[in-house]
Amino acid sequence: MSTTADPLAALGALPGVPEAVDSVRKAVDRVYGHRVMRRRSNEITAEAALRGARGSAALAGADWALEEVRRRTDFSVDDESRTVGAALRLTAEAGQLLSIWRQSPLRVLARLHLVAAGGAGIADELVGRPRLAGEPVDEPLIEFPLPGADEVAGRLEGLSELIIAGGSAPALVTAAVVHGELLALRPFGSYNGLVARTAGRIVMIGSGLDPKSVCPAEVGHGELGRAAYVAALEGYVSGTPEGMAAWITHCGRAVELGARESTAVCEALQRGAA
Repeated sequence: MSTTADPLAALGALPGVPEAVDSVRKAVDRVYGHRVMRRRSNEITAEAALRGARGSAALAGADWALEEVRRRTDFSVDDESRTVGAALRLTAEAGQLLSIWRQSPLRVLARLHLVAAGGAGIADELVGRPRLAGEPVDEPLIEFPLPGADEVAGRLEGLSELIIAGGSAPALVTAAVVHGELLALRPFGSYNGLVARTAGRIVMIGSGLDPKSVCPAEVGHGELGRAAYVAALEGYVSGTPEGMAAWITHCGRAVELGARESTAVCEALQRGAA
């Protein structure tokens, strides 16, 4: 009965996953326990958002220095700047969609794509909805076979039902599955990676694991590198227990690195150096 209600729960017991879940929990707790977080959490959240957006954009092929992201105001010049701008907009949007996410994840995904693609010169009829049969997908880095439109629709519906039903799976597991499934499906014609990483962030916030969004996994994914990201995702796409465990633990390591990044920001603020 419980397996039917929450098929993700079994993933939490795969070899290495309980240890990853525990390690992530400890890393997140260290950030939230920092004395700077008690007084200046809004600043940490804002800085984590900026760094997370930079990391997500880098994974999509726009690898800008942090100070360039911080300094720039025009994000409409070329493909790279549009990618960075989309990442920044999505990061800002993530915290606004929590209540809708629990009731209608598909509405949130459509909204995220609309936010990402806004101003990118993409035809209106291709924005904010899953792709139809025969429509192309522009997704840098991810080159796995592209599921057909019917399969995409069915798997998105299944993912939505899992999220709405809730369950006992650890937040890391749910976030990794949402992230991996969206990248495997690439349901939109563009910006799927950015949307997938933002959806994972929404799970982390809404689950209560990282309610202030100060542990940006995107930073960690960027630090671990694009090759490792794709290799881990290949494990998810394979669907094997070993592959799924490898993807979940990779996502866990990314969260830990994001937590470490925000801890460093806390230390810098404490020293008065930032």
